Amino acid sequence: MKNSAKHISDRIRLMIATKQFQVGELLPSTRKLGQQLGASFHTVRKAYHQLADEGLITAEQGRGFVVNRQSTSLDKTERIEMGTEKMQELLEELIGYGLDEKEIEAIFEEQISYMEWPDRIQSIATVGETVELAKLLSDSIKNQIGVKSVPISADDYDELVRYDALFVPIHLVSEFRSLSSNIRLLPVVFHYDADVLLSIVDRSGIEAIGLVTAEEESISKIIDELKTLMNFEGAFVAGATYGKSLPLFVRNTDLIVYTPASARLVEQKVPEMKRIKLEYIISEKSAQMIRSEMWDQ
Repeated sequence: MKNSAKHISDRIRLMIATKQFQVGELLPSTRKLGQQLGASFHTVRKAYHQLADEGLITAEQGRGFVVNRQSTSLDKTERIEMGTEKMQELLEELIGYGLDEKEIEAIFEEQISYMEWPDRIQSIATVGETVELAKLLSDSIKNQIGVKSVPISADDYDELVRYDALFVPIHLVSEFRSLSSNIRLLPVVFHYDADVLLSIVDRSGIEAIGLVTAEEESISKIIDELKTLMNFEGAFVAGATYGKSLPLFVRNTDLIVYTPASARLVEQKVPEMKRIKLEYIISEKSAQMIRSEMWDQ
């Protein structure tokens, strides 16, 4: 089963072995990963404890489960015994389906040729009109589905072609069709978090909304989208962070809306009740597609 403890532990074990999770990295909480995969946190906890028993991860008080090593602590003899046992189970199942020796051999050789796929899927970038917008999408994919990626501007073609898979906003897919023969393109449909938009609209008496970004180029696109979605009749003022400074309008604006890329500075200097961070929500079909590509193979 795709959301069983065994399947989850098998996938995480592979992701650790292929360095998608690095030594010292904190794994998602059991509740968060359960939500991302559509499994109960009890199932995820069972999978984590299985990996802990193998020495791959360690439970740290107050933090959660941390990657301890890149491969299991089983010695060569134990690994071969386990592999032999699993191979025998698989062969018996295939014979039960009526496959003969030549058919099984052909399948085995074909699957061996696919063994490079873990190297491909550890190299993933998220595309956006700006690096900041790419990060907004990348953060949402990581938070909601548990898959990490590097945010890169759509204009940085030379950098994008270095990756083996790209998360691409649906409206930009046509611009990258020429790469599809060498790079796995994963179209993503998303929208702004409705709860965030409602929180903005519900602030009664607001005459002006301030938008803080990390890049000037992100401002016009975000404002156009927010105006369309919220039908806000007040004024927008906007600016990008510069070094360790916020735009001057921040002091005199009723509400500050900000991007994840500018979050550290905004959250240091603007009271929580006066700020709202923008977030995307990945559509369920896109989420299912990403899970299928990254978790369910």
